[in-house]
Amino acid sequence: MTYFFISLLQALLPSALLLGCSWHAYSNAGIKTLSRLSLGGLLLGVALGMQLKATPSISLSLNLIILISLILFFLCQFIHSYKINKFWHFILILIAAVQWTRDPNIAAITGTDVVNTDFILHISALIAGLLFCIFSAGWIFILLNQVKKQQKTTALSRLFLALLLLLVLIPVCGEIVLGLMKLQLIELTKARLSFAAKSANIKNYFNYISALLLMLGILFFAFRIHSTRRKAIARVTDPIEKRKKIAAAHISGKIIGWGLSAVMIITGSQIYWDKVASQPPRLSEAVQLKLDTEKNLHIPIEQVKDGNLHRFLWVADDGKAVRFFVINRQPERLSLAVVFDACLLCGDQGYVMQDNQVVCVGCGVRIFTPSIGKPGGCNPVPIEDWRQTETEILISKSSLEDGLNLFSTVIEIEVRDPVNGAKLKNTTTEYKYSYEDKTYFFADEKNLELFKASPENYLQEENHAD
Repeated sequence: MTYFFISLLQALLPSALLLGCSWHAYSNAGIKTLSRLSLGGLLLGVALGMQLKATPSISLSLNLIILISLILFFLCQFIHSYKINKFWHFILILIAAVQWTRDPNIAAITGTDVVNTDFILHISALIAGLLFCIFSAGWIFILLNQVKKQQKTTALSRLFLALLLLLVLIPVCGEIVLGLMKLQLIELTKARLSFAAKSANIKNYFNYISALLLMLGILFFAFRIHSTRRKAIARVTDPIEKRKKIAAAHISGKIIGWGLSAVMIITGSQIYWDKVASQPPRLSEAVQLKLDTEKNLHIPIEQVKDGNLHRFLWVADDGKAVRFFVINRQPERLSLAVVFDACLLCGDQGYVMQDNQVVCVGCGVRIFTPSIGKPGGCNPVPIEDWRQTETEILISKSSLEDGLNLFSTVIEIEVRDPVNGAKLKNTTTEYKYSYEDKTYFFADEKNLELFKASPENYLQEENHAD
């Protein structure tokens, strides 16, 4: 839900602020007319964006059209024409809508063909985002009108327009450069590729930059307009004029309050998304277990029969960490499943418990708990040949070794060179060799070759030393 609100602001808010700046010079701007233009541009932009294919040539053409349109929009601001402004209002909304639909994640608005809870929440987030963009455009429109009434200048609106256009144009130019390189129309260079990557990354900060621009407008308005109005109250003695000055100061105070609220909503929502909502679920701490003399792991049933996910860790001889978990699949009886904390589709990102359900961290799929232990789909990979007694679960080393290729994490452990007994770290040692299902590490290539020639001799020495 948060993602759709944030992504919509990133796509529409700069255009909404641009339109607020452009309309402040027209006192005859009707709400009905602007609403029709906005709705028409939004619907047509979404429809066009959904039809456009994400090919390099189409993306390049679209970005060139956007670049030219934005430049023409800015130039037309020096031509005082109500009809021209209506035209550009429609075009800017259409461009913003097309840009928003190019986000591949919008397909996740609903994952089903029915109206479910997630769909309702996502649509609510989009509506809230649209209303907030309208509010922001109206706020900048009112603020600039108040400045114009007092200072009789449009310099502030032109400055806002230039800064907002620069904000939008930089990533568009980066995408154009990237598209030209993809189509081999210009040479691929490190500098151009760096510019394309850095400019594209600016999109992630659109909301922060928009909030900063709003804050600058608030500060300018507070010190140049609101403070002037408050000082003017003390200088006026006529009761009627004094009431007018008080009313004007009251209005400017409200404008500042509304602007601060907008800044707080933008920054608060973006920070929440960046620091909380967008972060993947964290895996619970895994309990590390060690093999007994018969090369088995022992897990007491009493510890794992409560229906929660219990995560464990076994570290192989080479330091490879193998995670697995145990869960009781049936609340009314004992039905244990022992599985690797990984799936064949999403890899070793693991599983977490959310709302009493097991969820795949990689794709967010909720796993049907009674099916855990069975292969297929996003189900965790089953561990074969584990045994259950009346009091404990037994898992053999060979069963755990079947999952070594599912995991990539290597834990640093201390190992010993079997040739000269030198103590080494598995993560920094270049030379290693597997013999009889065990990995040995060596200080140098010479020791490795000596071991390969007659491993039995060195293993006998190692066992005797132990």
